[in-house]
Amino acid sequence: MIRPFASSRRAYLRVVRASAWYDLVVTAGFATPWTYALLHGGLSSVGGALGLGVLPALDPVQTLYANLMGSVVVVWALLRIVRPLPVHGLLDGVARTLFTTWQAYALAHGAPRLLGLFLVVEAAFGAVQLLPWRRILADRMDDAEGTAAGHLLGSTR
Repeated sequence: MIRPFASSRRAYLRVVRASAWYDLVVTAGFATPWTYALLHGGLSSVGGALGLGVLPALDPVQTLYANLMGSVVVVWALLRIVRPLPVHGLLDGVARTLFTTWQAYALAHGAPRLLGLFLVVEAAFGAVQLLPWRRILADRMDDAEGTAAGHLLGSTR
């Protein structure tokens, strides 16, 4: 099993849990058509007041996709709150990298700038959860290269 270095495991799991709480708070409103309609109106009002743009008018397909995303993220957040594991942080970091990419794409194609506030948090939680894995993966690559070099040089184990 892949694990972040033991000395910081507890701190890392706190980050995994904190990102899950953020997801739960921010995405719970997307999980049902009724809460999404309220959230949509609130986000449009805030975006308009701050000069960051309003959301497009509600339609059934947009609501469906918002509800699908909200439902999945709420369940994923609950798993990370109830049973955080280091691998959950790795996977969440990968998911946040994808979310950040698609948010940047949407912003580049005219989405309301309000989305940029969410992009910053996604990128930050993604980086904080992925950075500890760099060392582990680098160590594994070094081990693999050493093993491969040993086989090429004819050494046996």
